[in-house]
Amino acid sequence: MSKLVAPHGGKGLVCALLHGNDLEAEQEKAAGMKKIQVSARAKGDLIMMGIGGFSPLTGFMGKEDWKGVCENLQMADGTFWPVPITLDITKEEANDINKGDEIALEYEGEVMATMTVNEKFEMTEADKKWECEKVFKGEGEESADDVFWKIAEEDHPGVIMVMNQKEVNVAGPVKVLSQGEYPAEYKGVYLTPAETRAMFEERGWSKVSALQLRNPMHRSHEFLAKISIEVCDGCLIHSLIGNLKPGDIPADTRVEAIKILIDNYFVKDNVINAGYPLDMRYAGPREGLLHATFRQNYGVNNMLIGRDHAGVGDFYGLFEAQDIFDKLPTTGDAGKDLQCQPMKIDWTFYCHKCDGMSSLRTCNHGKEDRVILSGTKLRKALSEGAEIVDHFGRDEVLTHLKKYYAGLTEKVEVKMQGAASGDSM
Repeated sequence: MSKLVAPHGGKGLVCALLHGNDLEAEQEKAAGMKKIQVSARAKGDLIMMGIGGFSPLTGFMGKEDWKGVCENLQMADGTFWPVPITLDITKEEANDINKGDEIALEYEGEVMATMTVNEKFEMTEADKKWECEKVFKGEGEESADDVFWKIAEEDHPGVIMVMNQKEVNVAGPVKVLSQGEYPAEYKGVYLTPAETRAMFEERGWSKVSALQLRNPMHRSHEFLAKISIEVCDGCLIHSLIGNLKPGDIPADTRVEAIKILIDNYFVKDNVINAGYPLDMRYAGPREGLLHATFRQNYGVNNMLIGRDHAGVGDFYGLFEAQDIFDKLPTTGDAGKDLQCQPMKIDWTFYCHKCDGMSSLRTCNHGKEDRVILSGTKLRKALSEGAEIVDHFGRDEVLTHLKKYYAGLTEKVEVKMQGAASGDSM
């Protein structure tokens, strides 16, 4: 019997991906269906439903689940879920679709899935704004009531994404036909929940941590992973390999940077370098909960949550993504409630006087003695060709990243927010 945490939802891994004869039959059937073009975000959501990463979801959410998730962090049946998983279509498309219809969901010429339509519901501008306020509004200065909507529609990529959605959401179970480019382009790194669970079992792991990454690993990331390895059996370094906002470093560059770091500075038997196919939502605390939810499906029971987890700008409090774990609704049903627990880590930095990596819990020296580390700070320095402060990152990794930036013909301005600068420490 497995010692790993059970998948979320109490139903095991719920996988919508078809194989073999079933896949061929559904592909043939899909050729005659009405085709709906989906976004990159929906593509990633479909793949996660396909491989069991979004267990227990079987498809896109209907109105009651959407409302419950936004308002209470629970679907209509009480199952915990932190971020809406919905599919938007145009009014014209909705008028041509009836309840019970089967449609094909296509992304850039490839049919990703088929779907049986159970429901469709209008999303007015007011509905979209309500979703944004529930999901993306935090406790940071840019989320204050008098400034949120003055800033968010221009500077918050998650809010922009929701407000640009089409007029109708359509819901129902899916059959997933493709994992896109990920198995080929990220062979050995793109892993399904079944594969990571098998790897953990093979290594004898039962207590597993996960480090969420959308940036290359700097010294603070390395420190977090190593802290978790000291108290867990091993760490899954789990990078987002879907889409990011402009100015972020692409997945292949980040994955290689992590490999370089692991090869030179980790005991390989205690760490796994992996990737997952979602787009970043930049939902701060809510996204931290989403990261923990699907990591539970991957077999992880300890989610590393540091400063400004999944944040953007100054919309979120520095440790709001940690605090939210203390406010979760519970039903008393282990299947429905979140089982993956946060591993909360304070500000981390290199301290010259300590002569090593430290945190606010272990270092009593002043800010002038500390090298404040953040992915945003690193990207800003690299994009501007500025000198990288000593002890910010490992030399081998920085050499790799500098080579990437040297090859760019167009560079995006990287804005420095308070959470990344260290001003608010």
